[in-house]
Amino acid sequence: MAASEKKKKKEKEERPKEEQLQTGQTGKKKREKSVFREYFELIAETAIFVFFVMTYIVQAFQIPSGSMEPTLLVGDFLLVNKFIYARPVDSLEAAILPSRQLHRKDIIVFKYPRDLSKDFVKRVIALEGDKIEIKNKQVYINDRPVDEPYKVHNDSQIFEKGNYYQYDDVIRDNYGPVVVPPGHLFAMGDNRDNSLDSRYWSFVPMSYLKGRPWIIYFSYQAERDAYLKNGVRDRFKKYFRFIFKTRWNRLLKVVW
Repeated sequence: MAASEKKKKKEKEERPKEEQLQTGQTGKKKREKSVFREYFELIAETAIFVFFVMTYIVQAFQIPSGSMEPTLLVGDFLLVNKFIYARPVDSLEAAILPSRQLHRKDIIVFKYPRDLSKDFVKRVIALEGDKIEIKNKQVYINDRPVDEPYKVHNDSQIFEKGNYYQYDDVIRDNYGPVVVPPGHLFAMGDNRDNSLDSRYWSFVPMSYLKGRPWIIYFSYQAERDAYLKNGVRDRFKKYFRFIFKTRWNRLLKVVW
């Protein structure tokens, strides 16, 4: 009788341990499932957020040429504010969104009018209704000379009007007068003697406007026209330049 009671007592003590073990295993399975679900939801939410940001708020952009020097250099990587020029639907949206009107001298990113698959970055020189004229490299808006401390001229030679055999050279230094039509703007690069801009392919439709450069998040000393060099050797050179030619003083620089 004592042995039987002893056996029952032992079974009673072991049963909670087995139940605890089973419960622990079940709990572990449930926990593994919940962790997987948490990670999946986190990844999905992050992907949606990044997609939303890159589609509607900011865009990464790299400077491939020297047309905006010295303001923007070849090898600068920018974040572009895409909604700053968005037109609000109502007064509530206008009060909430930090958007504003386009101004002269703003730096902008837009679709290249002659190839919409490419993005260009230039500076707004004239808005719709403005009369623009260039006389011996000096820009006039509505018959008034414009002060442009940001621009540079690397060629002291001035091409005079009347030389129709060198038309592209002439309009570099002497252009217009023309009036910017409604719904358009006139854009030029800061490197005036080396910029493909509205002097050559006319006005930029406002509908092609993509945003305004906001900040330089990375910069390295890239080769001229590096985006055209895609050979294996060129790719290695780009990689090593990327590592060893970083312009640390330009990182996180706000674009004006």
